[in-house]
Amino acid sequence: MASLNVGNLGEYLREQRRSAQLSLRQLAEAAGVSNPYLSQIERGLRKPSADILQQIAKALQISAETLYVQAGILDERDQNGIEVRTAILTDPTINEKQKQVLLQIYESFRKENGVADGPAVDAAKAAQAKKAAAARTAAKKAAAKKAATRVADAVAETVAARTRALKSVPAKDKQHNQDKPGGDGDLAAGA
Repeated sequence: MASLNVGNLGEYLREQRRSAQLSLRQLAEAAGVSNPYLSQIERGLRKPSADILQQIAKALQISAETLYVQAGILDERDQNGIEVRTAILTDPTINEKQKQVLLQIYESFRKENGVADGPAVDAAKAAQAKKAAAARTAAKKAAAKKAATRVADAVAETVAARTRALKSVPAKDKQHNQDKPGGDGDLAAGA
């Protein structure tokens, strides 16, 4: 892995943040990092991980690979290959098997043309796979939570309806029968 060029990364992040018209605090909140930590990154005092860079890129709505290049994690020449892979992996119109086939074809063309993948590309592939798995897990959790909420609401409504029915119906019937001649009240009096 290349050494991190943190100074240039910080300057680049500050420039991107300002062009997005975000305060340091707003970007930190959107990226899910602390305000002091983001400030240290911008000042070149901290070396963020690839995951943190990805979170910041998402908050800035820019390519994570661009930040990887700025941080020295990826070589600039590898960026085009990463962008193609990212485009394939994030295309919602094709299924997972089709994505894998396209990636295999793309890799075979790159090898045929003498472009070999390095460790940075492998790390980016792993990060993309991790991101996709996390997104699928989050979607499953959200769907399960939504289903559980619907079930809980249905149960609460059923309990409330039955409680209302039990409280209101017997009281009316009992009082109504006691008021009638020959009702339950007369039987108790021995009529």
